[in-house]
Amino acid sequence: MSFLHNLACRRCFNRTLAATLVAAPFAAIAGHRAGAADRKLAPVPGGPTSLRSNVLDTAADTLQVKKPIDAMSEYLNGFHFYADDLGRQVEANHFCTHLSEDFHQCVIYEANQKNARLIGIEYIVSEKIFRTLPEEERKLWHSHDYEVKSGMLVAPGVPDIGEHAFMADLVTTYGKTWHTWQVDRDHDLPLGIPQLMMGFTRDGQIRQSLLEDRDRRFGISTPDEKRNRADIPIPQILPGANAWQGGKTPQLQLVDMPVKTIAH
Repeated sequence: MSFLHNLACRRCFNRTLAATLVAAPFAAIAGHRAGAADRKLAPVPGGPTSLRSNVLDTAADTLQVKKPIDAMSEYLNGFHFYADDLGRQVEANHFCTHLSEDFHQCVIYEANQKNARLIGIEYIVSEKIFRTLPEEERKLWHSHDYEVKSGMLVAPGVPDIGEHAFMADLVTTYGKTWHTWQVDRDHDLPLGIPQLMMGFTRDGQIRQSLLEDRDRRFGISTPDEKRNRADIPIPQILPGANAWQGGKTPQLQLVDMPVKTIAH
């Protein structure tokens, strides 16, 4: 992961220097894409930021240390669907921190753009950790084998050789994902409660138009990605993951609860 960290960390290198010294030569060798064209994103409520706000934001960005942000070293683009509704599918841009060899934590945005909305989080664990989870907990998790092997999950900007190594590690992992903003319903605000999300497990599940739009913007080919990963072994999926495939799945609902302790 140190290779990917050095390649992707937002503060490890000056971006212009990194693009010149690292990304360009690798891209020339590997024929890999560097990024995606911007999408037209829905605006959030409120007026444009004022000059005062921009000055304060710039000063804060310059002066403050943001160690959790600096530690985000991997960027992944993929897709999720709502655990109880395969028809509700969204693109997910993950920005992840590798906390240990067996654990990642990711924040998820609708796009890799400055004005993108933060829509969720995902925790990623190794097969070793997933084996320790109780049966009820496993129902909240999905496997990543198909996302990797199908070419659906990509690491934009990483050369083929590095991405292949990264995907070989991810193919045996499991994710627990909650989306906090239902952008597929064009909500202006993050209304309601978090929703459990899942990952695709076989061909024919994802809307082809969604996949093709992503590929067009990133200048990639999912079929080519799939061919590049043909040599990655398919893991045996552990019992309990991808619970939605059984026809029932956990999902959050909002209910009123009695308050146990009230200070007077």
